[in-house]
Amino acid sequence: MPLRTRVFAAGVFATALLAVAACGGPGPGGASSTELTFAYEGPLGTGHELAADIFEEALDDVSDGAFELQMFPAAQLGGEPALLESVRSGDIDFVLSSTANAAAIAPESGVLSLHYLFDGQDDVISTVGSPEVNEAYQAMAEERVEGVRPLTLFTLDLRNMYSNFPVRSVQDVQGKAVRVQATATEDTIFSAYGAQPVHMAFPELYTALQTGTVDAAENAVTYYGLNRHYEVAPVMSLTEHAGNVQVLWVSQRTWDGLTPEQQTAVTEAAMRVRSEQPKAAFELQQELLAEYRELGVQFVEDVDKESFRQRSLPLQDQVAQDLGPHAVKILEAVRAVTANG
Repeated sequence: MPLRTRVFAAGVFATALLAVAACGGPGPGGASSTELTFAYEGPLGTGHELAADIFEEALDDVSDGAFELQMFPAAQLGGEPALLESVRSGDIDFVLSSTANAAAIAPESGVLSLHYLFDGQDDVISTVGSPEVNEAYQAMAEERVEGVRPLTLFTLDLRNMYSNFPVRSVQDVQGKAVRVQATATEDTIFSAYGAQPVHMAFPELYTALQTGTVDAAENAVTYYGLNRHYEVAPVMSLTEHAGNVQVLWVSQRTWDGLTPEQQTAVTEAAMRVRSEQPKAAFELQQELLAEYRELGVQFVEDVDKESFRQRSLPLQDQVAQDLGPHAVKILEAVRAVTANG
């Protein structure tokens, strides 16, 4: 098993920012192992932990223990915007982020937040596993972003709307203040629904729901439950309006400092994430649905998704074109996968 170091004390922040060539403990045959840092915002018990664990175990396996990963989950080193800047600067070696948050450094990432781009979990699994979609995303990042490179896409469970009232059709969000991810894609689509998009940091959302600063929010079941949002918004409507595509990033400085053999090992470990994590993420969702039902959460399944599709689908091409040519290519690659699904 890989050597796992999960550090929670704030005083060790400086220790986390290791150079890629730092020497760790002895590896096989007494050789030094290479210490690398891996950070993500998601709490333990989510699809982010699944991805991190798969990558860690796979990297240990394919490299014969040549690497030692220091894991920093649960936003110990900052939220995703800060982590993306740290991996670009080379202060952290690997990070996980949503494509929505990645839109801050690569706006065309926002195309993967389009609503009803996916018709269920099978479409998502096929999409993030598609070499063509991954290549289109990597081509975008190579041209648009400096200091970092995407190794693979993966996913969390689909996003749903939640509040203290059911959302059975688009009419139920008319005039409602809805906390959304801070992307042009979300603003455009939720405005088309007749809602008022609101941006705020995720840690502030519990209080905002509790006080009525926002009427509703949207996220995956895992994040809804682990952040106890069901205490202030006990109704989750299974709108399944958006995928939750995620990215495993590596610092370009780190990548350039690896030998070709090490780069191959890192790539193979990322491919293991691509092949194993998506199915596991949706299995986790099913477990949590049962758990939260027992806690009294009302899951509304009779959602008129067509009422949302009628407003969002006509926007897809225009949003992609507004984002840029790479967004158009990514959208085309996704549609080619889902059309064959």
